[in-house]
Amino acid sequence: MPPADSRPVDNLDDDDYPAYTMGRAAEMLGTTPAFLRTLGEHRLISPLRSQGGHRRYSRYQLRIAARARELVDEGTPIEAACRIVVLEDQLEEAQRINEQLRTQGDESQRRNSA
Repeated sequence: MPPADSRPVDNLDDDDYPAYTMGRAAEMLGTTPAFLRTLGEHRLISPLRSQGGHRRYSRYQLRIAARARELVDEGTPIEAACRIVVLEDQLEEAQRINEQLRTQGDESQRRNSA
């Protein structure tokens, strides 16, 4: 039996795997397929297409769509909601990068002082 860490990547564990059809995604979010299409038109999410041309959504995309829906439900226009979600995502990424750089700088400083 191979070690657990050499296990092949399981698509069910992959946040970016396009596992959900438009109908199922809309049902999970409590919204309509039209809402999901609108998010695509505003380039907030870009679902992959199945071989038959049907939209398929990942868990990551569903989390983004859920955040946009929260904002829209609070009265934010959909265009603004999409922009807010993009900016939130960019801020989160910048904070992650800053933390990585800070950690690398701390490690470098420790090596130089040793």
